[in-house]
Amino acid sequence: MKHLLKILFVPVLFLIAISSCSTRKDAFINRKWHAMNARYNAIYNGKNALADGRQDLINNYRDNYWDILPVERMEVRDEVILDGTQLTPNFERAEEKAAKAIQKHGMNIGGSEKNSQIDEAYLLLGKARYYDQRFIPSLEAFNYILNKYRDSDIIGQAMIWREKTHIRLENEELALENLKKLLKYAPNLDDQDYADANAMMGQAYINLKYKDSALQRLKTASLYTRNKEEEGRYLFIIGQLYNELGYLDSANYAFDKVIDLNRRTARIYHVNAKIFKIRNLYDTGYDKEELLKLLTKMEKNRENRPYLGLVYRQIALFHEDQDSLRLAEVYYNKSLRAESQDRILNAKNYRALGQMAFDARDYTLAGSYYDSTLTQMEEKTKEFRLLKRQRDNLQEVITYEAVRKRNDSILNVLGMEPEKRTAYFQNYIDSIQKEEALKRERERTAALEKNKRGSNAFGSRSGNTDAFYFYNEASVSYGKQEFQSVWGNIDLTDNWKYGGQAPLGNTASVISEDLAQGNTANVYDAEFYLAQLPDTPEEIDSIQEERDLAYYQLGILYKERFREYLLAAQRLQDLLSFYPAERLILPAKYNLYQIYLETSSPLAEEMKSDLVTNYPDSRYTRFILDPEGFAADEADDPESNYTNLYRLYENQRYEQVIAAATQYSRQYNGEAIAAKFDLLKAQALGRLEGVESLKKALTDISLNHPSKPEGIRAEQLLETSIPALEALSLEDNDESADHWKVVYPFKKTDTAALETLIKKVERSLAEVEVRGYTYSVDVYNRDLVFLVIHNAGSRLRAEGYAELLAINKEYLVDRENFVISRDAYKVIQIKKNLEAYLLLSEQPSPNLN
Repeated sequence: MKHLLKILFVPVLFLIAISSCSTRKDAFINRKWHAMNARYNAIYNGKNALADGRQDLINNYRDNYWDILPVERMEVRDEVILDGTQLTPNFERAEEKAAKAIQKHGMNIGGSEKNSQIDEAYLLLGKARYYDQRFIPSLEAFNYILNKYRDSDIIGQAMIWREKTHIRLENEELALENLKKLLKYAPNLDDQDYADANAMMGQAYINLKYKDSALQRLKTASLYTRNKEEEGRYLFIIGQLYNELGYLDSANYAFDKVIDLNRRTARIYHVNAKIFKIRNLYDTGYDKEELLKLLTKMEKNRENRPYLGLVYRQIALFHEDQDSLRLAEVYYNKSLRAESQDRILNAKNYRALGQMAFDARDYTLAGSYYDSTLTQMEEKTKEFRLLKRQRDNLQEVITYEAVRKRNDSILNVLGMEPEKRTAYFQNYIDSIQKEEALKRERERTAALEKNKRGSNAFGSRSGNTDAFYFYNEASVSYGKQEFQSVWGNIDLTDNWKYGGQAPLGNTASVISEDLAQGNTANVYDAEFYLAQLPDTPEEIDSIQEERDLAYYQLGILYKERFREYLLAAQRLQDLLSFYPAERLILPAKYNLYQIYLETSSPLAEEMKSDLVTNYPDSRYTRFILDPEGFAADEADDPESNYTNLYRLYENQRYEQVIAAATQYSRQYNGEAIAAKFDLLKAQALGRLEGVESLKKALTDISLNHPSKPEGIRAEQLLETSIPALEALSLEDNDESADHWKVVYPFKKTDTAALETLIKKVERSLAEVEVRGYTYSVDVYNRDLVFLVIHNAGSRLRAEGYAELLAINKEYLVDRENFVISRDAYKVIQIKKNLEAYLLLSEQPSPNLN
């Protein structure tokens, strides 16, 4: 009998298991079976994946403590993600598990769900989509719970998550309305849900700029949350909000609460709370020495090591405010070396150093710091654009200061006696040899220390202090360094010791491109440097002219752009002491006169007398003597001159434009409009001589006026248009195109013949009634002009029209010509390669004699 029961038990158990797997049968065992499997299998694994994914989000998120923190640590992308796009594997897995629980264990019988765990599955589904930033699909999941599971014990959580999603979608008003209803009609929420609801209401109020309302909600959230990390975050945000509202005492009270949490909350909150509190105390007049002691204590605290960048910056700000600029610079650099991943912190440090250099008039160093600042900033921000503009304004100063220093140095050496030149370079050689000797000694000492540590470590492992040399990595490393310090980096060859290589060692000073390319010239020989000095009068004159222009431009820049009148006067006075070219003397004296007036200097009258006596007919003198009459004189108005010159440009009077623009550029040297004349001249040169002349002229403009609109425009053309024009080729000509032209070349001086042909062409177009044909007279170069018949259609029709003019007794045009497509005509005008086109198209060169 017992044996029979055992035999029957197995099939019965199997039948029970099979029957309980059905999701269509509303039986107790079915409900419990599927609820248990859903909860402890799919939902459990899904929640674990969700927790891992959320932790990844938190770990990868970088809070911006320079702005009010968001309630939730989550980086939100700009675009709205819909279904069909998974971006995070953990959230994808969580969603798959939630879907599996719903599909395999859902028991929707008679329109009612019998499995008590399916609402949890939908909540998991919505959360996974939320963290994956597919907010629209996540709303669907939360709304499904609210519509189908009204008696669920997680209805409050579902509503909170739905409103979190609405806030992410910028529907703050709707979220606030729904959360207020939840708190009013669902008094049985547990503490954590109550805290979450209030925290999200606080976030909504922050988004809507209602900071006082946000404060109340976040205070409530901080009281009810069971998560100490959240409590610290909420309290820190409360402190930030009080700071924004100007209530520094209340802010410090909130920061004190964060500090009191100590290790129970995230260390970053603790550190920032202390820094914010110290900053507030400083602003309210607290004892400065006590605050410095607090900062020093934070600096020495080992637990603060990951956040030393923040501490160092606050110390730097303290010293800068106390005018201890050297100490401030040290701590700004220490903050940068702390290797913080906070790009905003790095940007602020670089910018502060740049501003300090700017205030010290070291514009080259300031420009370098501003460059570093820009690399740490988001390009699309207003702050980036403002700093970029400030950096661009420095470029001319940086360029001209470099030219000034370089050329002054060269001319200073050239002015020495030959023996003094040799002594000058020998002193330089001695200095670099001494520096390199010190460097080698430091390296040797460091290697010995490393060797000592390595030997001790090796000995402690083996107990043998006489270990073989090559078994000790530190000894080998030291040996390599010592060898290279004596012999340099040599090739693996026979007789390397006597191979003739110069023992340059680790020489850091390489002043010649030849050396950089491998030339073994001896940098320890004064003759090496003397040989690089310019020696012809033409080279020396060029250096002097470049130096003089740099001094003049610096004087104008310091005066006009930076209002550094003393520095501007110094540059212009130095310029005049060099006896520069005549074209620089008059504008330099006029600008000095303006500076003296601005600074109420007694030298103003002396300079005015100089201008009136020596330059009575100049426009500067006329302006000084009669400003109102000068302004009324339109004949000498720069804008009027530019307008008239541009009309000549439109009429293809390119040679006149080039000559006049050159004159005006000199006449208005030092004024903003001079760059406009230079750019117009460049365009005229391009039309007359081709792309190479245009490129050269634009390059000069970009170098001479790098921050002016014309200089920026020239740089843009060099980067975009010029490469495109240079890439144009006659080989790309499409013979089958329907845009051909007939071209009659003329010498520019043969105006009578040109006028005669124009009349015949006009008559032919009217009498033959050729539709769409037009003509123009185009300048080709300094010697040739073209009479061009446009819109001839195909090549055959273009040749037919030329033949009509030649054989029709009404016209009898006996003039050589050629036909050309529209694209090829563009190429020959840009590159001035007519002969190449005629050769390529097998057409004879027109005889213009």
